[in-house]
Amino acid sequence: EGKNQYEKAFGVSSQDLFQALYRSDEEMVKFMHLMNSIWNICGKDVVTAFDLSPFKVICDLGGCSGALAKQCTSAYPECTVTIFDLPKVVRVSREHFVSEADQRISFHEGDFFKDHLPEADLYILARILHDWTDERCIELLRRIYKACKPGGAVLLVEALLNEDGSGPLTAQLYSLNMLVQTEGRERTDVQYAALLAAAGFTNIQHCLTGKIYDAVLGHKET
Repeated sequence: EGKNQYEKAFGVSSQDLFQALYRSDEEMVKFMHLMNSIWNICGKDVVTAFDLSPFKVICDLGGCSGALAKQCTSAYPECTVTIFDLPKVVRVSREHFVSEADQRISFHEGDFFKDHLPEADLYILARILHDWTDERCIELLRRIYKACKPGGAVLLVEALLNEDGSGPLTAQLYSLNMLVQTEGRERTDVQYAALLAAAGFTNIQHCLTGKIYDAVLGHKET
């Protein structure tokens, strides 16, 4: 049908997917361990795809277990990272993944579609936009653009499709999974650039890492 099938199969709306996924602490910890493993393997490649050293204050939206935040503080010793996520995710992350010894990593509880976003030099959206329709992506990116400091930027971390959609196979499979579970899909670098431009970002660049995940960087003019 070309439409999300999650609600038909499981009785859960794609709008409530993460509420279902986080229905218990046990399920949350499993999912967060998965995210932790992914960024422990791929995180360094995506945070060093561009030189992010000019951005001292970073906000990782939907930062989950904090694994990517740790990659940022490791690669850029002068930065601090705020993980913005749902209250229950923040609680579990504090309990299981981010120790108080990580003084350069802090938390901000909220829903990034509804709540105030903390001001930052750089916002990271890692495997976030592929969950959503173009309209919802632009809505979120506009909120980020408004909160972003002049001269700041947003870093998208996604599996980029070839321009003709012919691959890579991993990205195609991810895109099928996004269609089944969410209302989103994987996109090409040109498609992500169009979303960023619609929100006001300029000087948009992309970098193929050669690994599973790639990077797209959009800037807010000074």
